[in-house]
Amino acid sequence: MVTLFVMMAGVVLASALCSGTEAALLSLPVNRARQLAADGIPGSRRLLILRERPAQAIGAIVVLNNVANIVGSMMVGATAVRVFGSHAMGWVSATMTIAIILLAEILPKSIGERFAEPIGLRVAAPLTGLVWLLTPVLWVLSLFTRGFERDDVPITDEDEIRFLVASGGHEGVIEDDESEMIQRVFLLNDSTAADILTPRVAMSFLFADATLREAEPYVRTSEHSRIVVVGKNRDDALGMVLKVELLSAMMDGRWDRRVLEFLRPVRIVDLTTRADDLLRLFRSHRSLLAVVSDGFGGVAGVVTLEDVLEVLTGEIVDETDTVADLAEVARREGLRGEASEQGEEGDEDEGGED
Repeated sequence: MVTLFVMMAGVVLASALCSGTEAALLSLPVNRARQLAADGIPGSRRLLILRERPAQAIGAIVVLNNVANIVGSMMVGATAVRVFGSHAMGWVSATMTIAIILLAEILPKSIGERFAEPIGLRVAAPLTGLVWLLTPVLWVLSLFTRGFERDDVPITDEDEIRFLVASGGHEGVIEDDESEMIQRVFLLNDSTAADILTPRVAMSFLFADATLREAEPYVRTSEHSRIVVVGKNRDDALGMVLKVELLSAMMDGRWDRRVLEFLRPVRIVDLTTRADDLLRLFRSHRSLLAVVSDGFGGVAGVVTLEDVLEVLTGEIVDETDTVADLAEVARREGLRGEASEQGEEGDEDEGGED
C-alpha cells in the first residue's frame, strides 16, 4: 500500500513540476528575459535561449508531462489491482484525476505564473538538459508543426507599449507625468510639419534689401530671436537673421547696413516632414528654425525646435508670449490673406520663430 501511495505522489509531483515550469516559461516576457541576461543574473542566458525558442522547451515539457501522466497512471492502476483487486480501479482513477486537476494543473500553474522569474531561472539549466536529451524526439515532432511556426512575429508593437504605459500609470507604477510623456513620444512619428507649423500669415519676416533704419521698428518689437528674411514677398524665403546681431549693429550706428548682410542659411522642409525627422534635423544642423515649403514653390510657414518639443510637452509659453498657441489662433480666425506691406505684418508679428 505504501508503494501505491508513493507512486501516486510521484506521478502528481512530476506532472506538477511540468505544469509549473510551462506556466513560468510562458508567463515570463521575452524582454524581461533579455534584461536579466544583460544584467548577468545566473541562469538568465539559458532562460533567454529557452524563452526565445519556446517550441523546443514546451515540447520537452509536454513529452515529459504526458509520460508521467500516462505511464505513471498505468503503473498506479496495475499496482492498485495487485494490492486491492480489480474493484479498486474506480476509486484509484477518481482519486488520481482529482489530484492531477487540483495539485498537478491548477495549483502549480498558478504558482508558475505568480513566480515566473525565480522559477524560470532555477529550471533553466535542467530544462536545457532535458531539451538536449529529447532532441531526436523533438525533431520528429517539429516535422508536424513546422508549417505553423513563424519566426518573424514581433515581440511587441506600439499599441501594446501604449497599453502597458497606460496601465502602469493607472496602477501607480509610472508617474502620471511620465506616462503622459511616454505616450506623447509616439506622436513624434505621427505628427508632421503641417500639424505644428506657424502659418505664413502669422510669420514674422524682414525684406532682404531693407536697411537697418527701415527695419528698426519691426526688429525692436519682435518677440523672436530669429526672423525670416525674404526677397520680393513671403514666398521668396532667402534665410534668416538673428535679432541680437541686428540690434548690436543698430547700437553701433550702422543704420545703412542692409538686412541681407546679416543673412544666415535656413533649412527648407516640406509639409510631410515628420516631427521626429525635424528633431534630428535641428540637432544635426545646430539650427532652431526651418521654413516649410508648400510644395508649389511657396512658403507654408515656419517650424521651430520649440514646436517639435511641444509635441512632447504640450504648449510652452514664456514671458514674452502674448498667446499660448499662435498657430491655432491663426487657423481659428481664418487668417489666410497676405499682407501687402511689411508694416502691416509687423503689427501682427507674433510668429513661431524662437
